Amino acid sequence: MPHRFDIAIIGGGAAGVLAAIQCLRQATMPLRIVLFEPGPRLAEGVAYATDRAEHLLNVPTGRMSALPDLPDDFLDWRCARPGHTEAARGALAHGYAPRREYAAYLRARLAQARQASHASLDILPWRIDDLARDADGWTLGAGAARAQARRVLLATGNSPRPLPARGAHDLEPALQVEAWDYAGVAAIDPDAEVCIVGTGLSMADVLLTLAGQGHRGAIHLLSRHALLPLPHATAQVADEDFQVQPLHAMPLRARLRALRRGMRAAAARGLPWQATMERLRPHGQALWRSLPDAEQRRFLRHAVRHWDIHRHRIAPSVHAVLQTLREDGRLHLHRARLESVAATAGGVRLAARTGDGRALELAVARVVNATGLELRVQAMRSPFPAQLLDTGHARLGAHGLGLATDAEGRLLDAAGHPQDDLRAIGSLRIGEAWESIAVPELRVQAEAIARAWTGGDP
Repeated sequence: MPHRFDIAIIGGGAAGVLAAIQCLRQATMPLRIVLFEPGPRLAEGVAYATDRAEHLLNVPTGRMSALPDLPDDFLDWRCARPGHTEAARGALAHGYAPRREYAAYLRARLAQARQASHASLDILPWRIDDLARDADGWTLGAGAARAQARRVLLATGNSPRPLPARGAHDLEPALQVEAWDYAGVAAIDPDAEVCIVGTGLSMADVLLTLAGQGHRGAIHLLSRHALLPLPHATAQVADEDFQVQPLHAMPLRARLRALRRGMRAAAARGLPWQATMERLRPHGQALWRSLPDAEQRRFLRHAVRHWDIHRHRIAPSVHAVLQTLREDGRLHLHRARLESVAATAGGVRLAARTGDGRALELAVARVVNATGLELRVQAMRSPFPAQLLDTGHARLGAHGLGLATDAEGRLLDAAGHPQDDLRAIGSLRIGEAWESIAVPELRVQAEAIARAWTGGDP
């Protein structure tokens, strides 16, 4: 077999590139590494593929280093870019960079690591659709092409969730736009009446693009909870007085009560509520793991959306755009569950049901699917993770989220045994870790996997 590698990374989005960077940096011998990515550019995926300047990172520049051992690395890179100066370092550190810059940063650091490494990196534009264990490790298939690798990392990234409504599959593409179809959103007629289904972070991206295009038509937001993203505080501070450790022994309701008390206590000392969340931020995975299964299910049923808007915050400038649209009367917020969609002569008719049982109907020219990430493997648009379930190389993650792994990212096979030579990074680990898709988690996962796989006999 001409394609033989020591480490194969499936997926060249942010998670896969972070893993490749770490494997190259930590290699002490001439390993052969391959990165499989069929897309035209590395380090993008759904999050960083945008080329629009209004789409900002949700975390300040000073906290977005790709390298755990170099916490100012992204800031250093931005300061060295044309148009920036070291004198502006403080402002850059606390500002929110365009997401397109982060993809460029990761590609630059990958090239740097590739040049300095003892290992080699091949980049193949294959879409892996088959993985089978063999005597030497794993055989990877992409159509008729085959490669062999001793170790395999799944970095398949984030998959958009389909529009959850009857009739969605029958809508013509011209009537339904995905939130991550950035060009498609920008092409919506400025006078068109639009309904955005979902009120999370991808909804904010859609609103920013519509506003940037001078949109004049009415915009409807529809979701079950009708909760909008909340902003970061101007000053990024953590409430060091808030005690996190006692939370681990509490049931979910007691934890939430303690969190609310902590926010009130912070406010009494002149700190914003965000300071309590900043204190909690590094402990997210441990807090999730300390909840019994029944309590995790309760969280997913009743508290997850409230957690999301407090935990996954947006830049203050982005929040200001949302507030302006609401104050101007151009934004209409509906709390209801979408039931069906159907094409009409003028566009799309949406039928929904409010919490008190009332019917809600909207007639719009376009519907935008901003329902977020698909975390159930069987529903993902890529068939590859489901193939691993069918062959017994994987099992479903907790609560049907992602794939089952241990805390080191080793996939559990159908019998529940961890496989040291088959690991995952990112969203596939969400059932075990919960906090597993943001850069602070991805960079730590990437470093740990690279350390485990590059420190021994090749």
